Amino acid sequence: MSNGDIFIGEVIGTGILILFGAGVCAAVTLKHSKARASGWIVIAFGWGFAVLAGAYTAAPLSGGHLNPAVTIGIAVDTGKWDKVWVYLLGQMVGAMLGAVLAYLVYLAQFNANVSSSVKSADAVDEDGPTPTLGIFSTIPEIRNPVANLLTEIIATIGLVLPILAFGLTKGLGESGTQVLIVALLVVGIGLSLGGPTGYAINPARDLGPRIVHQFLPIPNKGTSDWGYALVPVVGPLIGGALAGLIYNVAF
Repeated sequence: MSNGDIFIGEVIGTGILILFGAGVCAAVTLKHSKARASGWIVIAFGWGFAVLAGAYTAAPLSGGHLNPAVTIGIAVDTGKWDKVWVYLLGQMVGAMLGAVLAYLVYLAQFNANVSSSVKSADAVDEDGPTPTLGIFSTIPEIRNPVANLLTEIIATIGLVLPILAFGLTKGLGESGTQVLIVALLVVGIGLSLGGPTGYAINPARDLGPRIVHQFLPIPNKGTSDWGYALVPVVGPLIGGALAGLIYNVAF
């Protein structure tokens, strides 16, 4: 695969991933959305389908990593680092693009996120504006850096190690079944391990949309919480590297 194919594939695939993933979070979170308050199961399956669509789309061009933790895990296992920077750059650009597209889809809902002091029954619910960072990036339920970091490391090992092991099953990649299984794996991680931190398990998925959130003109959007931003970046990178090391030693 050429650097150009890898970059384009990762931009498109990660863009689709974040468009659908941030989209389901917006659908569940924002006022005046038909899916508001649908719950965590909807979010978990939405992110799983996001992985399915993004990875299938990107696979012919780049292999569909869509995640720096996956790229790092593969590099640690194989020792091939020369194209890692291309994957990471494409993933970050795609994540930011997907976040902007999700914002545009829900533009009217974001614009209705005004303060409760504005007297407009058509635009405001009685409970005031909705914090919007959780639509784009992760927020821990209990802010404990050590516990949050451990959660992200363990959850990312739970993602990357099976992805590497799926390569041992002959025919999964060629048939396309591997992408479907990874999507179901992401749903499972969301349902089982996502409760404490919101399961970033992907540095680009969290950092790219967080940057976009910082600059988007969303009324009363709330903080972008840069004090927490290192955890969903460092944790998945450590988890991905450990998964690659475990796979290299054990298999």
